[in-house]
Amino acid sequence: MKTELMMGNEAIARGLIEAGCQIAAAYPGTPSTEVLQAVIDFRGLATDPLHIEWSVNEKIAFEVALAGSYTGKRVATVMKQVGLNVAADPFMRTAYLGVKGGMVTVVADDPGPHSSQNEQDSRLFCLQARVPVLDPSSPAEAKSMVGKAFELSEKYELNVVLRPTTRICHSRQGVAVSAPVTLARQANFQRDPTRWAATPAFLPQLHRKLNGKLAEVASEPDWQPRRTPGTGRFPRKALIASGIVYGHLMDLLDELDLAGSIDVYQVLMPYPLSPEFVKTVRGDYDQILILEETYPVIELQLAHPGAVGKGGDHVPREGELTPDVIHQVLAAFLGLAPPAEPAAERRGQRPSLCPGCPHRTAFYSIKQCFPQGIFPSDIGCYTLGMNLGAVNTVHCMGACISQGAGFFQAYRQDGDVPTIVVTIGDSTFFHAGIPALINAVVQKVRMIVVILDNATTAMTGGQPVPHMGLLADGSSTQPIAIEALVKACGVGFLEVCDPYHQEQFENLLKQADAFTRQADGGLAVLISRHGCLMDPTVRTQQESYRVTINDKCIGCRKCVDAFECPALKMDSDGIVAAVDQDRCVGCGNCIAVCPVKAIVKEVKS
Repeated sequence: MKTELMMGNEAIARGLIEAGCQIAAAYPGTPSTEVLQAVIDFRGLATDPLHIEWSVNEKIAFEVALAGSYTGKRVATVMKQVGLNVAADPFMRTAYLGVKGGMVTVVADDPGPHSSQNEQDSRLFCLQARVPVLDPSSPAEAKSMVGKAFELSEKYELNVVLRPTTRICHSRQGVAVSAPVTLARQANFQRDPTRWAATPAFLPQLHRKLNGKLAEVASEPDWQPRRTPGTGRFPRKALIASGIVYGHLMDLLDELDLAGSIDVYQVLMPYPLSPEFVKTVRGDYDQILILEETYPVIELQLAHPGAVGKGGDHVPREGELTPDVIHQVLAAFLGLAPPAEPAAERRGQRPSLCPGCPHRTAFYSIKQCFPQGIFPSDIGCYTLGMNLGAVNTVHCMGACISQGAGFFQAYRQDGDVPTIVVTIGDSTFFHAGIPALINAVVQKVRMIVVILDNATTAMTGGQPVPHMGLLADGSSTQPIAIEALVKACGVGFLEVCDPYHQEQFENLLKQADAFTRQADGGLAVLISRHGCLMDPTVRTQQESYRVTINDKCIGCRKCVDAFECPALKMDSDGIVAAVDQDRCVGCGNCIAVCPVKAIVKEVKS
């Protein structure tokens, strides 16, 4: 069998293609993004028609895939753990109504977290929603689970969740590949209002049916926990693990020469947990160590009186279960010599916006114009506007506009409203900002909303956004203009400006503020429009300068600290500023920042 080195997300995508998936929809978010991108890359291997889309948000992605499943075709939807929150409404109801064609929902969790606003455990979400969830321990296992997940989904007509975590998604492994199956399915939606349009009168019956299905799923032979027997060195003790933690545990046992000395169970399907497994564990062991990320999902279902896990103080309740952490927990459980304390993690330089990033200039102008303003913002690379003092709150996708409205209502009651400037990215605006903008207009909120339009979903690698008129495969579609949407929301002040034109941009900010304070004014929107410099065409199309610092520099550090461009630094003596020519993109935006005009430019020939 042929083997290829793949990243976990690529392996999952290859599994989707090989299993005959015909609709794949997603919204990008680390650590899940590369799954759909790899589906795009592998699409030439598909033997059946394949539709791929970057949806506007996760709820829509789920619903698009779901309807495809109703027709009998295999479908997948992909998101990160907080994206599941956005898709929660249809996700929860689908458990009752079920599916027809196999439906696999890939939800990538982020223990740590590395790039998320929380480290929620989607397995616990699935327990609440009553949705089967699979927990792969390696990229290869994640791929092998995809086809079996489709089969499980079709056998019981249930949506099935595949839950890789960051370490699975972004690690690499040799993965066995095979030719995609050809299913040749034709769309055939069978109308059944009592199911697909079920009213409350039908839901108790559907719930009973779901309970019966889950009992059968829990007893499926292919998904029973796998036991690696021990020699009896540690009698009536066992280790139970799932996901990447199982892989870490097995490696650690090898390193400690403990492999085969104690019973070890790998839980492939954390929910619903096998009742036979629960019975066996309760009867055969007095003490069990349960290792799982992030919450005690397996532990809760086992309800073992001798369990050592996240329900007590034995296993950390937050953060990743890294090999170092597992070693400490394992040593305490087995009575081994404790390992040396791991070296303290070294923190590098804090992240900052890229050299030449148009958001930096926009944030700097906002802070200059309204030094006492309140600045709600959102999820994206522009969250780093906090480094410039122009981001005060970050909550979840689209919350910035609603929070801005909340700040306004709270201060309005006291009669003195500070300037409120909301910043939201273009992709986030389409994802969750439009309803919030409508609500703010209807509720007569007076604030400034700056839409940071850099023509891409920059945070996750440059996926297309609706106003660019591009589909996932790069083909053209109807662009959806941000301006038209803003006007349709009832906004009375709308301007568009390139933040590189700092004086004009700041004048428009002041005009917007004045509009919010007029008797007949209201909410104001300013679109900050300049392409992301990670797009090479943007770099080639904009004017570029050689930027230098002359002997007028007084070492005030304003350009280094307040503007925080990575291409600006203090010299080796820390006395005056200097330009790192290797990092400078020649945008010249730092020139206006210098109070003594020591930063100068010359046009490159």
